[in-house]
Amino acid sequence: MPNTYLQRLIGAAALDNAIYEEVEADGSAVIQAGLTVLLSSLAAGIGLSGLYGNSASNIVLTSTVALLAWAAWALVTYGVGVRILPQSQTRSSVGELLRTTGFATAPGFLRVLGVLPGVTIPVFSVTAVWMLAAMVVAVRQALDYESTARAIAVCLIGWALALAIVIVFGLTAGPPLQ
Repeated sequence: MPNTYLQRLIGAAALDNAIYEEVEADGSAVIQAGLTVLLSSLAAGIGLSGLYGNSASNIVLTSTVALLAWAAWALVTYGVGVRILPQSQTRSSVGELLRTTGFATAPGFLRVLGVLPGVTIPVFSVTAVWMLAAMVVAVRQALDYESTARAIAVCLIGWALALAIVIVFGLTAGPPLQ
């Protein structure tokens, strides 16, 4: 019997390989993974309002950027992991990787605590490292890697390329810099 959504969230945050394997294999977990990403992105928007002010537009903008950044990272990581750095046993689909990496955002729920005065930067620093570790586990499980080092390399390459995409998008779609 599969775990509940809450059990999956806790297991994902605890970097439990078995939870990531379960989510990878459960095609119906796509809704749960999507909800996890949405809630984590919303937590980022609320948490960063501790620095930028809690206007609705700031929260929506920050949440949207967090969501798009995750999507870019997940999709670029899929391409790197499956097409550029696969292992012989690597068999995966976009859905499997989106489900596992969606759950890897579970530690991001804690970013909502960034709204508290004086803790925004520490909260975001800790959760960023925690989410990176979760992403490594998610990628290792979804891409059937035997090597954690390969999963780390794929995540870092994917992160760098996704960051470039987000920066280019921000420079072209955002307000002009003055």
